[in-house]
This record gives sequence, C-alpha cells and structure tokens, in this order.
Amino acid sequence: MDVQPIDPPAQPALPPPTPAAAPPKPRNRRTRLILAMVGGILALLCLGGVGVFISFYDESTKIERNAPDAVVDNFIAAYLVNRNDEESKLYTCKDPELSQLAGLREEMLNRERKFGVTVTVTWESLRIGAGQDAKNVGVDLTIAGSTNGQPLSRRTETWDFHVVDEDGWRVCGADKTS
Repeated sequence: MDVQPIDPPAQPALPPPTPAAAPPKPRNRRTRLILAMVGGILALLCLGGVGVFISFYDESTKIERNAPDAVVDNFIAAYLVNRNDEESKLYTCKDPELSQLAGLREEMLNRERKFGVTVTVTWESLRIGAGQDAKNVGVDLTIAGSTNGQPLSRRTETWDFHVVDEDGWRVCGADKTS
C-alpha cells in the first residue's frame, strides 16, 4: 500500500502586516522632577498651614482658669451677659452654690419680658481676696435697663464670688454683699 502524503489544509491568506506604531516619546525627566518637587512643596505648605491654623485656633479658644479674677470675669460674661448655662459650666466647680446669682438673672429676664426692655450687666474691676486654695473675688455689677437705646434705670450691686483651685480656678459660689 502506497501511502500518499496528505496535504496540509490550506490556510486563509493573512492580510499584509501593518507597520507598528511608533513608540511614544519619553517625557522629559527634568519636567517630571520639577512637577514632583512643586507638588511636594505645595503639599508641605498646605499641611503646615493646617497645623498653624489648628495651633492658633486652639490658643484662641483655650479656657483661661489660671487666675481667679479671669475665671470670674469669664463666668459673669457667660452667665449674666450671654446667659449661656453650658458655657458658664466651664468656669464652675462640680456643685456650685449660685442661687442668689440665679435669682438676679431671673429678675433680669422677668423685667425684660414684663416691661419690654433690655437689661444689661457690666463690671469694671475685680478685687481678689487673700487665700491659698480658695479666694474671694469681689466685683461691683452695674445692672442697667434701656429701651430703644435710651437708658431707663441703673443700679450697682457688690458681689463676692467664691473660687477654688480645682485643676484651675473655678467659681463655687456667689453672694450679694450690698
């Protein structure tokens, strides 16, 4: 038997090869280096700016409790001027006795509601009494009523604020002395 070789199957004709695309031009290394340096410097400046901002913000919102008169000053502003109990708690001890001062604030609020006036409290100098761990800070509060910017009445009361050094000075009581 004679074996005849089998012809391989015919392959379809392939299209002629296309020329390969030219490789992209490599970017200039110097340009990439400059861009990377500029980007890094900008990132550092932004991070440094954020750090400086946080530092200034922290310093400006810091609660000052290092001096008895500063604490009383801030407490009066929070309690009688801003009438903000949450803010005033930042300057008080754990269990303060402020019933007389609360009575003054309630009287101010009642006058405003009843007569349609604005009642304001101002003070000038604070007097620190002697003591090591506890001190008294005396202050003259001027309580004034006005309507439409016109003064109506004014009175001055002397108050003693009792402050204690508990991880910074804090108001623990207030008594009207005159």
